[in-house]
Amino acid sequence: MARLDPLPADANPDLQEAFQNFKRLLGYVPNSALVMSRKPKLVKALAQLASAVWDPASEVNIGFKRLVAYMASRTHGCNYSMAHAAEAAHRAGVNDAKLEAVIEYRTSPLYSEAERVALDFAVAAASQPNAVTDELFERMKRHWTDAQIVEIMGAVAINGFLNRWNDTVAPALEAEPVAFGEQHLARHGWRIGKHKR
Repeated sequence: MARLDPLPADANPDLQEAFQNFKRLLGYVPNSALVMSRKPKLVKALAQLASAVWDPASEVNIGFKRLVAYMASRTHGCNYSMAHAAEAAHRAGVNDAKLEAVIEYRTSPLYSEAERVALDFAVAAASQPNAVTDELFERMKRHWTDAQIVEIMGAVAINGFLNRWNDTVAPALEAEPVAFGEQHLARHGWRIGKHKR
């Protein structure tokens, strides 16, 4: 059950550009942003950061970065953000087999060594306390440029904020990610309405 109800998308005309950014990135305006719209500057800042993290001109494949976000949210345990990240990865071109093998990325032949290291990094960076070691960072540098590491960490960090937000406010998950989660994530232990209490 949502702890704060989302406001209607047309409640604040000043947010229409920010909401268009979310529609471009996700295909809809997430309820988390509609709850947040009580503070328009916060919504605008989040939309700007999301546009930078998910920039189509990124050096790191957007679909893979969405898998990074998925693993960060999975590490945190935020089902709302997991569904968003997985659905967005799929929309960005990640096929069903690769998406459904993401939790077995360490052994799945669908993942390269560079991707395995990046997903290890995402899990470590999303852990509490942070579990990134100097050795893990050096492994990242063997496969990714400094700029690519910044992009990957951006995907982890924006989800860190969203995981905390969503697990605290407990917004209702939209119909699109619910359907996607039920089809693709249930075998990963995902279920609708599961929020930390």
